Amino acid sequence: MTQTHTASAHTASAVPGTAFEQATEKAMLTMPSDKGEHPLHDLVMSQLDDDQAQEIVSIPLEGKSSVADFMVVASGRSTRQVASIAQKLSEKVKQAGLGPVRIEGLPAADWVLVDAGDVVVHLFRPEVRTFYNLERMWAFEGGQPQQGRA
Repeated sequence: MTQTHTASAHTASAVPGTAFEQATEKAMLTMPSDKGEHPLHDLVMSQLDDDQAQEIVSIPLEGKSSVADFMVVASGRSTRQVASIAQKLSEKVKQAGLGPVRIEGLPAADWVLVDAGDVVVHLFRPEVRTFYNLERMWAFEGGQPQQGRA
């Protein structure tokens, strides 16, 4: 069962008309509405919100890739915040007993990958995120946008 959600006020800080905003609007994604259906994904989304990550987008990968069930993309305001979010997220996943976590890119913290197994999280500084635009690469299946929570 899925339910359509929109971005919360504190995560929708993109400048109107930017490529990021256009891609995000097109990439409104389908997400499970029942808590507990994907406990790791629920924990990741909750922790990113608690750590004030910005522009959080979750992309379901089931049927698109065998790498993970979800790819989550979020931004931090600075390299310090990106690194802090990644470290806290890793600690929370380990404390919850939801598996091992690998972190790549922590020293520079422009783009940090947090591999939690079924959920892969990309954390960016805003300008780096705009440059790579991962949402646009992964959000479409057959050219049709999906709707859901961003």
